[in-house]
Amino acid sequence: MLNRFDPHSSSTGEAEVKYLDGDFRVMRPGAFVRCAVTGVPIPLEELKYWSVERQEAYANPRAVLRRLYPARFD
Repeated sequence: MLNRFDPHSSSTGEAEVKYLDGDFRVMRPGAFVRCAVTGVPIPLEELKYWSVERQEAYANPRAVLRRLYPARFD
């Protein structure tokens, strides 16, 4: 495994991920993905919430709710 803190490593930037049911596949190596709602980086080892249908990641359950029910958070 490459050292993820190596500044010359391709795994330090944003990853491209395909979200599957109960799992995800890294299509382009990287250290993180961005939350589709908040824009915060989510380290791949901490990624727990995503939408297969929308193919997007979420930082936490609140971000999921904000995406699904935006009118409730305005």
